[in-house]
Amino acid sequence: MENLSTANRGEGEVAKKIENQTAKLPSDVFLWTAVTAMGVSSFLHCMGKKHAGLFVGQWVAPFLLFGIYNKIVKTQGHD
Repeated sequence: MENLSTANRGEGEVAKKIENQTAKLPSDVFLWTAVTAMGVSSFLHCMGKKHAGLFVGQWVAPFLLFGIYNKIVKTQGHD
């Protein structure tokens, strides 16, 4: 069993490729996508499609988290 302090903690190839691609996107893309999801959610809710509105409304937090991840990758870099 390998000691955790000496284990290879580098990132996998898939993570590196994703970070290289997402680093090309402006951070505003994630913010405006989240705001758009809020608007669509409100519209669906007002149109009486409450379940669809709640479904779309749940997309807001992941979009904002993707934006935070994108910002961290841009400022801190990756392995």
